[in-house]
Amino acid sequence: MLGLGAARLEADMNRLMALLFHQGVLDEQFMQLQQLQDESSPNFVSEVISIYFRESEKLLKNLRSLLLRADRECTDYTKIGIHLNQLMGSSSSIGAKRVRTVCLAFRAASEHSNWSGCLRSLEVLEHEYCYLKTKLHELFQMEQHRVMAAGARYHPALS
Repeated sequence: MLGLGAARLEADMNRLMALLFHQGVLDEQFMQLQQLQDESSPNFVSEVISIYFRESEKLLKNLRSLLLRADRECTDYTKIGIHLNQLMGSSSSIGAKRVRTVCLAFRAASEHSNWSGCLRSLEVLEHEYCYLKTKLHELFQMEQHRVMAAGARYHPALS
């Protein structure tokens, strides 16, 4: 049985998850990812998400440098499209719905060599990515606290 603190944290986690689904930040793929976690791999989801964030940071940095070159006429829209396809794929695989959606709009702008549209899309993408990262970090922190609270037992004989 969960302790009072653990039960409260689990309820908070459920509310946060419901909010993220309601806002369209996450989709059912995130739930499928969670179902792959079990006792043999208790940190599976957080490890997958950590890899996602590490790789996404690199892709965002590359996108920013490709767009903010000194000579914007030489922007390599093909490379931008490649980076966006990678980010879309990994975002889809973890259920990051809004990030994926922004990538689609960004890719459309890059296919039309629309530099200002790409720049606006990059700003929106970075905002959505930061929101996702913050909320998933919050969720994983709650999970860690819940596991600790559930594992902590009160032993009156030891007091």
